[in-house]
Amino acid sequence: MSADHRSPSIQQSQIDEILGGRRMRRNRRADWSRRLVRETVLSVDDLIWPIFLIEGSGIRQPVPSMPGVERLSVDEAVRDAVKAEALGIPVLALFPYTDDALRDATGSEALNSDNLVCRACREIKKLGLNIGLMTDVALDPYTSHGHDGLLSGDKILNDETVAQLCRQALTQVDAGADIIGPSDMMDGRVGAIRMALDDAGMRDAQIMSYSAKYASAFYGPFRDAIGTNATLIGDKRTYQMDSANTDEALREAELDIAEGADMIMVKPGLPYLDIVWRLKDTFRMPTYAYQVSGEFAMIEAASANGWIDGERAMLESLMAFKRAGADGILTYFAPRIADLLARAK
Repeated sequence: MSADHRSPSIQQSQIDEILGGRRMRRNRRADWSRRLVRETVLSVDDLIWPIFLIEGSGIRQPVPSMPGVERLSVDEAVRDAVKAEALGIPVLALFPYTDDALRDATGSEALNSDNLVCRACREIKKLGLNIGLMTDVALDPYTSHGHDGLLSGDKILNDETVAQLCRQALTQVDAGADIIGPSDMMDGRVGAIRMALDDAGMRDAQIMSYSAKYASAFYGPFRDAIGTNATLIGDKRTYQMDSANTDEALREAELDIAEGADMIMVKPGLPYLDIVWRLKDTFRMPTYAYQVSGEFAMIEAASANGWIDGERAMLESLMAFKRAGADGILTYFAPRIADLLARAK
C-alpha cells in the first residue's frame, strides 16, 4: 500500500467545502457563548425538597442508604424550612417515619391531626415563610403491612382506601398543607379528594397527582427512610404501574386531569424520561418528575467511590428532567443544587 493511501491529504479548501460554512463548534467555543445558546435552563424555582420527619427534639438521624439525607424532628424540619426559603426553594415535601407502635392495619395515624406531618405543617406555617408545603397522601407510612391502601386478605381495597385518603387529605390541609400529593395509585382518588376538599371549603388546596407511579426497584432507600422496608408484605404491583407500559401512563394522567389534578407527576424519574416527555407533550399540564431515592443513592455511591464526578452527574441528571419537559423536580439534591446555582450567579 502506498504512503498516499495510508495518509490521504485533505486540503483546507476541501474541508471548507464539506462543511459549507456550517461549524457547530463555533457556539461552543466559550462559556459565555454556550450560555447564550443554551436551550434548557435549570433554576432554583424548579426544585421541590423532600424531607423525612421523625419523633423527638433536636434530632438529625442519618439515613444509611441515602448519604447526606437525615430524618428530622419537627424543630429541625422548621430550621430546614428556613434554610429552604433562604435558598429560594419553592416547596418542601414532607414524609414521616412512623413509630411501629402507631402503625396498624388501617393506617389510622394518618388521620391524627397531631401526627408528625400535621405538626410539622403547623410549626412551619407559624413562621410565615414564603414556601409551600406538599404532603403525601397514602397510607403506607402508617400501616402495619406497608401498603398504600386497606387490605382484605392480600387484596387492596380500592374504594374503601379512597374514602380513607379523603379524610387524610382534609386533615393535612387543615394543618396547613398547600399541595396534596396522592401517591397511592388508587382509581378515582384524585376526583374524590378534589370533591372532599371543595366541599370542606378548601378550594385553594392544590393537587399534584402521582399520575404515573411505577412499581419500581428504585424505591428501596426511601422505604428505609420511612421504615416500610421492614413492614411491607408482598409487593405493590396490583396498584402501581407496570414498568413496560407507556400508553397506560397517558390514560392515568388523562383521568387525573379530568378529576381535578392541578399538576401531574412521573415517578421514578431518570428511568422514565420518555414518560415525562409523553405526558408533557400530550397534555401541556404542569408536569413534575421525582428523582427517587435509588437514583440519588446510585449517584452518591458512585461519587463516593470516585467512579464519577458527583457534582456534574447531579447537575446533568436534573438537566435531563428539564430537557424531557419537566416543569420541576422532587430531588434530595435540592439544597445542594440551590446553593450551587446561587454561587454560580
